[in-house]
Amino acid sequence: MTGEINDMAPPATTNTGEATAPSGRIQEMTTDWSSDQRAFKNVSWGKGMMWIFLLSDTFIFSCFLIAYMTVRMSTTVPWPPASEIFALSFGGEPIPLILIAIMTFILITSSGTMVLAVNYGYRKDRKKTAMLLLITALFGASFVGMQAFEWTKLIVEEGVRPWSNPFGAPQFGAVFFMITGFHGFHVSVGVLFLLIVARKVWRGEYDEGTRGFFTSRKGSYEIVETMGLYWHFVDLVWVFIFAFFYLW
Repeated sequence: MTGEINDMAPPATTNTGEATAPSGRIQEMTTDWSSDQRAFKNVSWGKGMMWIFLLSDTFIFSCFLIAYMTVRMSTTVPWPPASEIFALSFGGEPIPLILIAIMTFILITSSGTMVLAVNYGYRKDRKKTAMLLLITALFGASFVGMQAFEWTKLIVEEGVRPWSNPFGAPQFGAVFFMITGFHGFHVSVGVLFLLIVARKVWRGEYDEGTRGFFTSRKGSYEIVETMGLYWHFVDLVWVFIFAFFYLW
């Protein structure tokens, strides 16, 4: 009974009758804020900004995928079957989603080479880091090339447009070009930045602390890790696109 009475007791008041916040809550808030400050105190500006950018990009891709699912579930016209539209013929027999499977394999493999690049960057192994960055960029460029082939096939051979298509629901073309195009743009930008960082690593600019674009502290390969965060995010987004758009 005593505990219940204390819980129901009114908050403390000043001489003017105004309520004051309990000191315990203020102490808890102060502890929370100070712990956040300590958690991010040693995070570099570039890495912190990359995390903020990726968080905002997560919201954008989430909105796109939610819009796609809403359109697909609300349309009264049959949705085009992805297994037939994205099939390629080999020897006269169509193989469903073969190109998409290859693209997915390439992009996931590029995550492995990016991990190795970050690992050798921590070891300050200049040549291996640059080589693995170039391999990752090559995988990314291959992915974009295959996506361009996929778009060309759909537009030229199948007649798919953002406003119509011969397979069913007219919204199919709009959501397909919007989602895959936005992701392909991210991959293209990533490939460009990977090539820039690889060139600077190969020339030893991070070892010497050469000032310029994409610079960092002397002897620090942190930019490689920052690029790794971006590249892994791009790969993860593709996994969701592959699952929701091509397998559903």
